[in-house]
Parts: sequence; C-alpha cells; structure tokens
Amino acid sequence: MDRPTVEALEHLDAVTRHLRRECPWDREQDARSIVPHTVEEAYELADAAGRGDTGAMVDELGDVLFQVLFLSLLLEERGEGSLAAVAESCAAKLIRRHPHVYGDRELETAGEVLAQWEDIKREVEGEGEPHRELPENLPALLYARKLLRRVDPEGSAGTEKPGGPGADPEQREEAERQVGEALLEAVVLSRRLGVDPELALRAAVERLR
Repeated sequence: MDRPTVEALEHLDAVTRHLRRECPWDREQDARSIVPHTVEEAYELADAAGRGDTGAMVDELGDVLFQVLFLSLLLEERGEGSLAAVAESCAAKLIRRHPHVYGDRELETAGEVLAQWEDIKREVEGEGEPHRELPENLPALLYARKLLRRVDPEGSAGTEKPGGPGADPEQREEAERQVGEALLEAVVLSRRLGVDPELALRAAVERLR
C-alpha cells in the first residue's frame, strides 16, 4: 500500500474518531442503529456499479468505507475488536479460502473456485448445515441463491455458464434477459393468484432447507 493511500486512510480514521467524540448524532449510535445505514450504502454502491458510474462509485465506496471504520471503532470502544483485527481476520479468511493461490491446489475455472469456496466454508469452518448463519432478513431471492450455493455448489457454480464470470457481454445480456423474463412471469402469476412473491419464495426456500 503506497504512502498516499495510508495517509488517506489515517485521515478518514481521524475524522471518524473526531465525529464519534464531537457530533451528538454520532455519539448516540450503536451497531444496531448504524447497520441499516450500512445496508443502504451497500445498495447505493451496487446501483452505481451497475450503472458504470465511476464518480458515483468513488463516492459510494467512501460511504461504505466510513461504515466499516465506524463499526470497527464501536468494537474498539467495547474492547472486542479493532480495524486491525477486522483487516487481519479478512486477510486470513481470504488466504484460507484460496488454496489454489496460496497453496498447492490447481483450479482452472471460476466455477471450480466458487465450489471450492463453499466446500471450505462447510468443511473447515464447520458450516455443516446449509442454512446455518444465513441472515433471515436477506431478500428472498438472495436468500434462495445463497442457500442453493450451499446445498448444491456444483449445480450453482457449474463449469460453463453463459452468463457467468468471463462470459461474453452478449451472452451475459441474453442470460440476464431470460432470467429476468422468467422472474417477471412468476410475479405476474403471483398477482393473478393473489400471493406475495417474496413470501412465496421464502416459503419455498424454507421447505428446501
């Protein structure tokens, strides 16, 4: 990490700590009250990335980074962690889950990497139950996707997916069109039957689990 980056992070950390001390609103916050803002910032970042808006991405990445610093500071105040602990934990996890980079395994495709990632989560980190530690407040589509990855990593990752990592832009666009139309048809059906599609999908995932 170059010196300007280190200095910029140190400056943001100093600003975060100053706000925590001096701003009445920031002083009153705890993890429970801050997390909704964290989720909102993540969605705003996703929107900027989806639009390919570089300027907005820089702004939204800054907002997400502030959330990380603020929540890490809350851990530090309780004597239960710090930004350094967060960073070291993340680095250790990435190394552990990439034995094809940091070890002697050999993988060729992104699908194989994803399947290995899920295997390591189950075998090394004791996530034997597919639903374990999945936040129940996830949107139903994301909840279903994550659960399917756990119960059937090969099926979800595959080897050659037309819209997967490294796909041709036209292939990805066509794959997204097909999935989007299928989901829209499901919503149309839910309206016809008077059913909430979010609740219906969540119920189906619960039955699968």
